[in-house]
Amino acid sequence: MFFEGSEKKVEVVTASAAGSLRELGREYWSGVVATANAEILTTLSNDDCDAYLLSESSLFVWKDRFLMLTCGTTTLIDAFLHFLDSINEDHLLFASYQRKNEYMSHLQVTSWEEDIERLKARIPGKAFRLGNMDSHHNYIFHMDRPYAPAMDDKTSELLMYHIKGESAEYLRSEKQTIEGIRKLLRLDEILPGFALSDWLFEPFGYSLNAIKGDRYATFHITPQEDSSYVSFETNLDVQDNHVLEKLLEALKPGSWDLIGFNSPAPLRENGEFSSMTECQLSLKCGYDMSFNHYQHKAHCKVEAEELV
Repeated sequence: MFFEGSEKKVEVVTASAAGSLRELGREYWSGVVATANAEILTTLSNDDCDAYLLSESSLFVWKDRFLMLTCGTTTLIDAFLHFLDSINEDHLLFASYQRKNEYMSHLQVTSWEEDIERLKARIPGKAFRLGNMDSHHNYIFHMDRPYAPAMDDKTSELLMYHIKGESAEYLRSEKQTIEGIRKLLRLDEILPGFALSDWLFEPFGYSLNAIKGDRYATFHITPQEDSSYVSFETNLDVQDNHVLEKLLEALKPGSWDLIGFNSPAPLRENGEFSSMTECQLSLKCGYDMSFNHYQHKAHCKVEAEELV
């Protein structure tokens, strides 16, 4: 059973004149999510943020910004354009749209090129590819408008592929539980004091939103053996509690991407894995973006697959 875990991502920051995005309410955001062919499963809120766990990934809404991730064959571009229909363009301070290479891009409803053509018809922007076309890579489009992010406005994305070992077997088993997955991911260590909302899908697959003040974290696990994918994203300082190292130790991916926005945290090669791709890009919208692809040495050896 194949499921495309690779995600698309949109992030928007608005001016105070736009009013509070949180006050738009769940009904409005349900409509945005529906245009991407997804639905809201659970809601988690505190004084700073509303975190919506979706049937395909996550949506976080603050007073002046929102972040939305969707996976599978969802059409996040439609949700982005739907939001743009309801806001004055002058009230947009920052907007970006990301999309990584998929396992099976031919199954997607739209391509990156089609998405960007539609976006450029609405807002001025620039588009880039980070990474090699014939390997793992990440696309980003950002609105071409000066923006100065706050000092603590940092984001780290850890995208893991080909997980293996006991943890991978557990995530594919009928014995898995939410409590067991939380323990496997060592959430008490990497997200202390966070409020959690998670969902275990059938027959397997797991999603989690976590918030603490204005800090957030989200996990999405697609554990299928031939196309496993695990994403972790947060605006925490990932060097504070060695979260990256702990997740790599727990899930043992064959390869992984590390993407940072004003958060340069490349992992040091240790003989077990090597950096295959390094890319740095200073975006004119105020963020320094980094893309690093790593591969474990054991992942170099693969078995031939008989097709017919």
